[in-house]
Amino acid sequence: MLAELAASVRTRASTARELVERSLTRIEESNGIVNAVVRLCAEQALDAADALDRRVGEGAPVGALAGIPVLVKDIEDVEGLPTTFGSRAFTHAAPATEDGLTPARLKAAGAIVVGKTNCPEFAFESYTANELFGVTRNPWDLEWTPGGSSGGSAAALAAGMAPVATSTDGGGSIRIPAAFCGLLGLKPTTGLLPRRPIPAWIELSTDGPLATCAADLRLLLDVLRGPLAGDPRVPPTWTPDEGRRPRRLLAAERFFDWGPLPDSIALLFWQSTEALAATLGLSLERLSPADVFRERDPDQDWYTITGVEQAQVLGEKFLEDNADVLDPRFASWMMEALRIPLAEYLAARRRVFDYVRRFDELLDGDAVLAMPVMALEGILADGRLPGAEEVGIPASCFNTTVPNLTTHPALSMPAGLSPNGVPFGLQVIGPRWADDLLLNVAEAWEADHPWPATAPGYEEFVAH
Repeated sequence: MLAELAASVRTRASTARELVERSLTRIEESNGIVNAVVRLCAEQALDAADALDRRVGEGAPVGALAGIPVLVKDIEDVEGLPTTFGSRAFTHAAPATEDGLTPARLKAAGAIVVGKTNCPEFAFESYTANELFGVTRNPWDLEWTPGGSSGGSAAALAAGMAPVATSTDGGGSIRIPAAFCGLLGLKPTTGLLPRRPIPAWIELSTDGPLATCAADLRLLLDVLRGPLAGDPRVPPTWTPDEGRRPRRLLAAERFFDWGPLPDSIALLFWQSTEALAATLGLSLERLSPADVFRERDPDQDWYTITGVEQAQVLGEKFLEDNADVLDPRFASWMMEALRIPLAEYLAARRRVFDYVRRFDELLDGDAVLAMPVMALEGILADGRLPGAEEVGIPASCFNTTVPNLTTHPALSMPAGLSPNGVPFGLQVIGPRWADDLLLNVAEAWEADHPWPATAPGYEEFVAH
């Protein structure tokens, strides 16, 4: 779809201004109830669209994403717009003086930023709500969250507000919203997309694409990847192989034995993995959680590492000075993290090497591992589980943090609806640097099991 939209602009079948105006209209129509978009830059976007249309008229090259409107997650800088991180501590943040790397590369490819999307404070939660901009709701069912932390971007895509919205993933923040919003979401091999500035969660976080179809996922990854001085994980070269296919399909309900999945999730998971085996022409090899990690739940180390690194970035003085405006859950997490001994943090970092080795051995020879993205049907929009009085999601509900620890690529694919009406996401994890293999899996799955580009009642963002 993105390639067709850009081609329509390059051939003057449509204009960049028309696309930007359509996005602004969609946002005006749908955002009031969904609350995915927290800031617009309409005048700047229309000016940029007019400038691009002039370049098209002059025959100048305009890029693979020519004229395509894009929304940017509000932890990434866009020149001229403030970055708030979903925090009241940044209510009066000054406008950024330059673009972050991902917005810059999208702009260089011809895309036009129209605004910014909501996220939980400092991208900490698996749902999208904060005290600055409020609650973002899932277009599939407004009672439920679109997930987090890239929930604003996912909700905007699912509601057809824009054809591109940026996302980041430090512990599932692309895959969880993709799962709950019926989208494709790829957490790439850490380093395939270079990082600047340095992420708060140094080795765990990466940008990655959210998309409504496999072709868009491939195009966005191609636009965003590429070398960059300063990121030690960036490979000197990486050439995707469009013919690469998995040789084995493994499946496990969880990384660690938290007990059986809820019945509805288990049914969806095993039905979809059997269907994936048929699509790929492979036999399904079932694993128990103990076959993956037996001795220790890696989530414990994820919380230690991310907590210490986030607290260090913000600093004890910032946390003390802003204690009255920070979300109490986030503030509590930060204060606990400040008390974690250095030896405990370093021990967690060292254990990551064992997790990487285990996954390298498990997925050796182009094997992929299928799992549910989340071990629950959904999270209420305000961050509560059904029937709970307090917000918060137990660690047993997540299957997302391990690929961030180990750097392996992980893909969420739409695989049906849970009984609550929220989409179910099937996660496929591949060997390191096998992102091309996961793209090929997504294309094969889409061909056999197509899904709608938007939630019911919302119009797909297409060329007219």
